[in-house]
Amino acid sequence: MAEYHIAILEINPNAKFNFVGDDEAALDNIEWGEGTTPIAKEDIIAKEAEIQTRDAHMRLRRLKYPSVKEQLDMQYHDQVNGTTTWKDAIQAVKDAYPKA
Repeated sequence: MAEYHIAILEINPNAKFNFVGDDEAALDNIEWGEGTTPIAKEDIIAKEAEIQTRDAHMRLRRLKYPSVKEQLDMQYHDQVNGTTTWKDAIQAVKDAYPKA
């Protein structure tokens, strides 16, 4: 799903707005508040596409990292055994899905 709210805030971090209606019509029904200058629909769409491209590696990493429970278990065993299992697991994901 598109994250238009993030795009709007990257364009104008001080923007005050509210989406009215369903997701399909979100960009056609934005209420701009507190004197916020409306942002063109095309600019929001372009920024959202830029964000998707820029942050693609993070979405992939999130799916590949071990669960929080597994990571905590690795950290515990690393501390007890003097190993680097957790650090190695995280680095393997970062190496497989580098920043763009």
